[in-house]
This record gives sequence, structure tokens and C-alpha cells, in this order.
Amino acid sequence: MAYSVSTALAIYFVLWWVVLFVTLPFGVRSQHEDGEGAPGTDPGAPVMARMGYKLLWTTLISAVVFGIGMWAYHQGYLNIERLSKLMGLPF
Repeated sequence: MAYSVSTALAIYFVLWWVVLFVTLPFGVRSQHEDGEGAPGTDPGAPVMARMGYKLLWTTLISAVVFGIGMWAYHQGYLNIERLSKLMGLPF
């Protein structure tokens, strides 16, 4: 069974969001850590989130992981029989 385009896009979309939540904390400094901050703001709020870089890195990392997954799927490493055997489930 081959992936359809919509299935591949759905998998990439979910993978992209997972990777985004993994990359969000990297490089973030809070106002408390920097010792500066506007009055009335939360001390844990980031000074500079740099979301553009995070979105770019998320897209690149997701593309690499998705490409490796598709390669493994087409080579036969990721199929239901093999995965169920690895998990100890009967197929």
C-alpha cells in the first residue's frame, strides 16, 4: 500500500507540530534571567522568542525526519508486519 499525497501531507503536518514543540524552548531567555522586563509582564515571558528561526528549523528538521521515514517505508523497514513483530503483537 502506497501513501497518497493527502496521507503524506497529514503525516508531515503532525510531525511538523511535534518538532515545533520540541524546538520552542531552545535559545529562549526569560525576562527574569536577563534581569530586564516591562512592568506588569510575567517574569517568565521570553525576551526575544525568535520565532522565524524556530519555524525555519522546525521545517528543516521535519523535512529530514519525514524523508528518512519515507525512505524507510519504501525500503520495507516500516511495514505493519515488522512493526507489530517488534512490539510483540500478533499480526
